[in-house]
Amino acid sequence: MSDLFALSAPWWQFVLRAVAVYVVVMLLIRMSGKRAVGQFTPFDLVLLILIGNAVQNGLNGGDNSLTGAVLLATCLILLNLLVAWLTARSRLARRIVEGEAVVLARDGQVFREMLHRELVSKADFREAMREAGCSSVEKIKLAVLETNGHISISQDDDHDTAPDAD
Repeated sequence: MSDLFALSAPWWQFVLRAVAVYVVVMLLIRMSGKRAVGQFTPFDLVLLILIGNAVQNGLNGGDNSLTGAVLLATCLILLNLLVAWLTARSRLARRIVEGEAVVLARDGQVFREMLHRELVSKADFREAMREAGCSSVEKIKLAVLETNGHISISQDDDHDTAPDAD
């Protein structure tokens, strides 16, 4: 019964492992791009599960104690709270962690090189247009890939105005 709570390594090694794995996984996710994070497909879910499994031993170092699990979970939650606190108070931290919004189209002109760079497919862009109720590219006033991976589209009202029938 005492094995349930006995750590196989000093407590600070668990904290160090949690910080290291958290930072590496955050960097990898950040490098994967906004669209990969914003659009979760079944493949992304499988990837997330596999990443969790891949880093498990790096986190716990082979320790199977409840104390180690609680220590790691607490450390990861505190790291997440720290990152949230920093990004809420610092524009630089927010830009580093979340990135910046990217303009994908303006005034009816789609920036194809930005779609390509941000890994946004034409199909994804068309889907965002449909969700915004935008029937043609010419009606787009501004299309922005937000930091959460969502594409926001505002339309040019001039294209929608018809002459009044007085």
